[in-house]
Amino acid sequence: MTLPLYQTATALVEPFLPLWLYMRKLRGKEDAKRIRERYGYASKPRPKGALLWIHAASVGEANSVLMFIQKLKETLPELSIIITTGTVTSARLLAPRLPKDVIHQYVPLDTAEYTLRFMRHWKPEIALFVESELWPNLILTANAYQCFMGIINGRMSERSFASWQKRAAMIRKLMGCFNIVFAQSEEDKKRYKILGAKHADYIGNLKFDSGLLPCNEGDLLTLRNLINSRPVWLAASTHPGEEQLVAAAHALLCVTRPNLLTIIVPRHPQRGESIAKELSASGKVALRSKQQIISADTRFYIADTIGELGLFYRLSEIVFMGGSLVHHGGQNPLEAARLSCAIVSGAAVSNFSDIYHDMQQEGACVVIDAANELAAQIDTLLNNPEKRDVLGKNAKLFVGDRAGATEKLLGALMPLFALLGKR
Repeated sequence: MTLPLYQTATALVEPFLPLWLYMRKLRGKEDAKRIRERYGYASKPRPKGALLWIHAASVGEANSVLMFIQKLKETLPELSIIITTGTVTSARLLAPRLPKDVIHQYVPLDTAEYTLRFMRHWKPEIALFVESELWPNLILTANAYQCFMGIINGRMSERSFASWQKRAAMIRKLMGCFNIVFAQSEEDKKRYKILGAKHADYIGNLKFDSGLLPCNEGDLLTLRNLINSRPVWLAASTHPGEEQLVAAAHALLCVTRPNLLTIIVPRHPQRGESIAKELSASGKVALRSKQQIISADTRFYIADTIGELGLFYRLSEIVFMGGSLVHHGGQNPLEAARLSCAIVSGAAVSNFSDIYHDMQQEGACVVIDAANELAAQIDTLLNNPEKRDVLGKNAKLFVGDRAGATEKLLGALMPLFALLGKR
């Protein structure tokens, strides 16, 4: 698709977007109270003076820049910042974690009218796009307002790279809008340059600098008391199709551990009730969103809430990372690694292939080739506390050894931020 064709197509579908948003709202995928933000209408006034805008797609991207935002505000407290994301989950997670004067807005849908409405109100002097959020209308509109534009923690997967190469003229035009690209790996840097980035550099991956996920200590103590001495493992950030595979592994493990507890944290919490129905034939299920407690005969605990992964990573030493036994591309293992979890993953991890490859090389995770290997690996870790401990320690060291990208990014951009903060 060419850029003019994309712009024409988005203009043609614009009349139908309200219906699309309405359907998403019914499924809990849009914030009913803030739906106008998706049309580019601001729900808050623009702060006076210069403004930095950071756009992050969803939870992972938003978490990766939290430390960057916090350190930036500590250094330049007068600097005004707005961060946009596109998901309800990311907005809820950011709410308690952002510095109090940082503004969150939902990103407008990518039409010329909506993005122009957004830019007319906010008029940011600097726009930083996180990872791989390349929405053409949004980028072109921001460029028309003469923002200093950059990509931070830039990621360009092999599949995306191949796709963009088929639209070389389009991506070259978009890349030409960015003054700088800070890629999260040397390979990403190389791909951005091939696609037309004027200035690309590699300074590390911001995901390695994220802080520990928060945890309610009272809830942790309560759950530990309820579980007591029962064997337990966690399936984190699971996707459709994986819960059945986890249940099958649970059944095999229960042959020798009839009191085993399996905790499932679905990637999308709104799926909690449907997961509970699917697993009810395999044993008693408790839903956290319904405040159902873990009893002696509970076999599956579905943690269908937002912002509590830190609690469950602390509760279970053994973690299966979801999105890796289906065609999704895996989920970020670094949050679990930072808390010394023994991590098991499927092989479908294209979104984090470099990280998983290096973790395997350093004995910081176990990657299985097929779902039928899941039970055997969990069984090994349940039986072998020493192996669990080594995997967990290696995982924590793996993250710590690669920290530092945030400071490098701040150093690279601080002259620009300092100048902006004085305006």
